[in-house]
Amino acid sequence: MDKLILGRYVPGSSLIHRLDPRSKLIAMFLFIVIVFWANNLVTNLLLAGFTLFLILLSQVKLSFFLNGLKSMFAIILFTTAFQIFFNHKGSLLWQFWFLTITDYGLGQAALIFMRFVLIICFSTLLTLTTTPLSLADAVESLLKPLKPLKVPVHEIGLMLSLSLRFVPTLMDDTTRIMKAQRARGVDFGQGNLIQKVKSIVPLLIPLFASSFKRADALAIAMEARGYRGGDGRTKYRRLNWALSDSFALISLLILGLALFFLKSP
Repeated sequence: MDKLILGRYVPGSSLIHRLDPRSKLIAMFLFIVIVFWANNLVTNLLLAGFTLFLILLSQVKLSFFLNGLKSMFAIILFTTAFQIFFNHKGSLLWQFWFLTITDYGLGQAALIFMRFVLIICFSTLLTLTTTPLSLADAVESLLKPLKPLKVPVHEIGLMLSLSLRFVPTLMDDTTRIMKAQRARGVDFGQGNLIQKVKSIVPLLIPLFASSFKRADALAIAMEARGYRGGDGRTKYRRLNWALSDSFALISLLILGLALFFLKSP
């Protein structure tokens, strides 16, 4: 839990760090779209190379980045397992009871695995190089055209900022509670699946209690400091769209066009 890096910010002065948060947020949505065009070996290698280049450009240690993503690989493998064992298209390679493995299922599982890994890597890179407050400002700025339609733009940005801010805090609380429960004799890895699920209950109850307590304290602190929403508030941080932001989006669009023409029909 303490190695989970999703939602954390690593200070730095790289080119990725200096980009406008709006451009990085737009790039994130564009990346999610074009990642579904990578449906063969060439397009996946091209997209993986581009993502690796961005990670190196951010000056975040690759070992730190990969170690932080290890905790998510189990979830990805569990998801792709359904494609391997429950896909009946293609030539049959292995079968046991209701479980089957086909060549088509293996290919689809590999594609889904790569898509999950690439999206998680890109989104993690976004949070590692952008502060939660900057992301909130970017969301509020991009959603500003919806404000005349009574969309709570400022509140959406605030909720996003608070969510990203407290992800590492919740992970730290989880680690602290697990250590306290282990000191009292709780074994989270012993027994069958049902017993393991039951052992999580002593972890979830204090975690929920501490989360609600922290949320209540945060609300009281915001009210005590005169927070009344976004009406009439000025911005201390000014977002500045530079030439490098336009170049970054153009580069991603060129990559998307390349994937579109190289993808399999």
